[in-house]
Amino acid sequence: MHLEGESTLGIPAQKTFPGLSLLPQARRIKRLIERTGACTILDYGSGKGQQYEISPVRIEGEGQWSNLLDYWEVGAIRCYDPTYAPFSELPTARYDGVICTDVLEHCPEEDVGWILEEIFGFAGRFVFASVACYPARKRLPNGENAHCTIRPMQWWRTIIERVAGARSELQWEFYFISRVDDSSGQRMVEERLANWVS
Repeated sequence: MHLEGESTLGIPAQKTFPGLSLLPQARRIKRLIERTGACTILDYGSGKGQQYEISPVRIEGEGQWSNLLDYWEVGAIRCYDPTYAPFSELPTARYDGVICTDVLEHCPEEDVGWILEEIFGFAGRFVFASVACYPARKRLPNGENAHCTIRPMQWWRTIIERVAGARSELQWEFYFISRVDDSSGQRMVEERLANWVS
């Protein structure tokens, strides 16, 4: 899909998994960066990394910066995405913070455990992730939904707390986004799971 795009919705390759789903989480990530004094960030599952090419970056209620690196006031951001050739080389270093937005729900259920272990293994100070708990609009080339692991927060909690338990020195924060149908129509609901009080 990185090379060919998403055919059922007619999304061209350059706009398929660009990485822009990180932007709504930028303020939350900044809060963790400030809290931990992080200077280096690994974006695990960064997509094409277009989120770091946007200039200027406008953060609602805060202002405008030349890019996300300046907004976060960090020295380095490394993109890693095993499905996108330019960023497919597995990192060998540890980073102060590891961020993972709109990724875990795309991973097969049987792989979630080792992927979380890898994410936590790259982190020196914090882990941040957001997970969609609803079907995607995108379809894989085989016709299956692009969100192949759609589970409630409690399912994720069990795995996250097991993995995070081995790294008690890390701060971590996960957001789970669900769609809820009610009398006012469909709306998005977020649940937070973290090992620190906001």
